[in-house]
Amino acid sequence: MANEIDKTNALQSLEPSAEFVVRGNDIIEWHSDDITEPTSSAIDAEVIRLQAEYDSQAYARNRKKEYNQLNQFEMIFDDDRDGTTTWVDTINEIKGRHPK
Repeated sequence: MANEIDKTNALQSLEPSAEFVVRGNDIIEWHSDDITEPTSSAIDAEVIRLQAEYDSQAYARNRKKEYNQLNQFEMIFDDDRDGTTTWVDTINEIKGRHPK
């Protein structure tokens, strides 16, 4: 599931301590007198940067989702006890489905 980065995310990234109100795609109130409001082009560039950063980590989110479904400690214990490689094989399969 893709996450859409928006103007609010960009503003929070550019000016973490700023106070503002965004409705739709417009800044309707800027409450931070001591911080200069970023330009529209700076905000747009930050949206693009944040979206690219988020998208580049899709493989990690997908792997984590599958890793969380495994009982890895039990798999490792069973492999050690039984001389098998089930855990390693499963991890490699997940990595193969979600390459970097």
